[in-house]
Amino acid sequence: MNTKPRIWHSKILGRGRDLLILHGFLGMGDNWISLARRWAGEGFRVHLPDLRNHGQSFWDERFDFEVLLDDLRRYIGHHQLHKPHIIGHSLGGKLAMFDALDEPDNRGKYVVLDIAPRAYPPRHGFIFDAVRHTEPAICRTRDEVENQLRTYLPQTHIRRFLMKNLKRLPRGGFAWKIPWDILERAVPQVSIALPEGRTSRVQMLLLRGLQSPYVSDADLKQIRRIFPRVITTDIPDAGHWLHAEQPERVYRAIPDFLTATQ
Repeated sequence: MNTKPRIWHSKILGRGRDLLILHGFLGMGDNWISLARRWAGEGFRVHLPDLRNHGQSFWDERFDFEVLLDDLRRYIGHHQLHKPHIIGHSLGGKLAMFDALDEPDNRGKYVVLDIAPRAYPPRHGFIFDAVRHTEPAICRTRDEVENQLRTYLPQTHIRRFLMKNLKRLPRGGFAWKIPWDILERAVPQVSIALPEGRTSRVQMLLLRGLQSPYVSDADLKQIRRIFPRVITTDIPDAGHWLHAEQPERVYRAIPDFLTATQ
């Protein structure tokens, strides 16, 4: 029996202070590659892990914050990271907030992008429905897969985001890199709120896309109750994927916060 601990697959760029970036639901570390390269050139060692059931990491039936926190601690221990800074977007941001409650003395600073500590209603049903209606194995090109998705997903940016999860099969055709059925069943477990009554005095930056519905003004009040040292910054002309829609603004905001003396 193989008892070797399972460690997230990751890309590591640069040298310097460790900066660990946690991607969102249905994403992967590579979603951050452009910004990571720039930060790696500015004195950070940037880690781009794929969470379990995402990218090139291992698959497992369990997908909830308890096991994701275990995965995160195991990754940090495996790579012997000392007080890494942590950036998290969406699901990765919620994971970062859970971690900030449990490990305030063992991390550097936190940056959370466009997610609040509250519970969220299911939002991804239309994506799972679209994927169920695709047959990538019979497609000769990525354009053919996209044509299948277009009927159910008219939003080009969402189609292109999802298609990063395709891999070409040796004998032709494509397959999905991620276990859609496991992730669909896990949606209620990763939509929960942070526990009531707990607080953390970690240094945190929250970036909110002003065109995104994910973080309301009421949510900001809740975040400040849980993380009283949080700094909030709004990113104009950006929705939920603010690091993709306004990369220059995000690029400038994060190193300024991480290197500031507070």
